[in-house]
Amino acid sequence: MAIGLLATGLAACGDGEGGSGGGGADDGQIVLGFSQVGAESGWRTANTDSIKKSAEAAGIKLQFSDAQQKQENQIKAIRSFIQQKVDVIAFSPVVESGWDTVLKEAKDANIPVILTDRAVDSQDTSLYKTFLGSDFVKEGKLSGEWLVEQYKGKTDPVNIVELQGTTGSAPANDRKKGFADAIAAAPNLKVIASQTGDFTRAGGKQVMEAFLKAHKDIDVLFAHNDDMGLGALEAIEAAGKVPGKDIIIITIDAVKDGMQALADGKFNFIAECSPLLGPQLMDLVKKVHAGEAVEPRIVTEETTFTQEQAKAALPNRQY
Repeated sequence: MAIGLLATGLAACGDGEGGSGGGGADDGQIVLGFSQVGAESGWRTANTDSIKKSAEAAGIKLQFSDAQQKQENQIKAIRSFIQQKVDVIAFSPVVESGWDTVLKEAKDANIPVILTDRAVDSQDTSLYKTFLGSDFVKEGKLSGEWLVEQYKGKTDPVNIVELQGTTGSAPANDRKKGFADAIAAAPNLKVIASQTGDFTRAGGKQVMEAFLKAHKDIDVLFAHNDDMGLGALEAIEAAGKVPGKDIIIITIDAVKDGMQALADGKFNFIAECSPLLGPQLMDLVKKVHAGEAVEPRIVTEETTFTQEQAKAALPNRQY
């Protein structure tokens, strides 16, 4: 997919400090230590593939670690990268909080850190060079605004259930906030149940089954990613309901399986979150390693999809 990356226009970091760590490869090749969240979804798999292929294409040696969705595994991996004296560390944080100590260790070792996909809530922004990723609040807001438009002029109660992402993660926190802020414009739209499905299909199916048993009058499902929405589809169909008609389904990501469900009319709306961050990440790795100033926040350029738009986009979809 020909999606570019767009800087937000914030002023560039002005510290200009040399960013190389304590060594790296003897042949001068940049060594990048990357800690991935896990492999919880189609989005994450595409993200990992983009990073690995882009590192190879850029001539960067990649030390890759899969955290299996556990923060303690990521912290161990980052400390291992520090011990190995990699040149640059990048990671996609499982959750937002609890990173200051290990990030200070990296800073003390003079190894620059790049955040990808997800942010941290550290008050000390000198602990990392930049954050590359989507605007999760905007994704939730766009989802809510589309729903408000669908019920424009109507006053009957609209009951919404929400499948949240991993508890404490940036996308879960921000998508929930963006969606809630948007639907506040329509008092008849109400979230009657909200629970984490941990960004997985299995989790989405299990939680949706519980929602359907507890609530007989669900009008809308808002899922924080496609995979949970796809799991919920199974539960909805098993309950004898028609997804996309009896229950409107809104998701975020726009991976192929989700886009196919949208094209088939089983989903109703998707806000895109592109996983193809690899090329831009490698560009940033080279810049911070060289001590160049980079912008503190780089936002991916993304769009939204309705059924007809999904049909048009699917033939050329890369993920």
